[in-house]
Amino acid sequence: MSNANIKVKSVVYHLRGVAPSPGRTDITTRDVSAVTDEPVERGGSNTAPSPTETLMAALIGCTNTIVTKIAKSMDLTFTVNEILCEAEFDRRGVLLDERVEVPFPTVKLILDVNTNATDEQLETIRERLPRFCPVSMVMRQSGTNVIEEWKVTKV
Repeated sequence: MSNANIKVKSVVYHLRGVAPSPGRTDITTRDVSAVTDEPVERGGSNTAPSPTETLMAALIGCTNTIVTKIAKSMDLTFTVNEILCEAEFDRRGVLLDERVEVPFPTVKLILDVNTNATDEQLETIRERLPRFCPVSMVMRQSGTNVIEEWKVTKV
């Protein structure tokens, strides 16, 4: 039976941010919390990743979750060892110099994985990942070139 006939309701996220300083925000959602903070030279106290670094962290986390779900749906052995991210950030906007249409022109992810997938199965995973990772989708639709490089160890 296909999942195409199953209607899935959208969810609504509820988050709260409290700003103990101009550079730091303490965020809560569900029963968990997170912090964003700017480096000292940008008015923060350097206790946590900045909001823009947190965006890249969200991409890494989403990539891990979705790529693993895709592999599981294909009945593959699949382990993500590490995901590295290198993001080009045009800071003119946050410096209030001028509006920047695409603040992150290029984001490169390097995925280090172990799998028993064939080359054809890996290609299927590579094709499906950008279609199903919502963070990647938002970034791509905003004009960011998201590049994925794969280091694959066959098991």
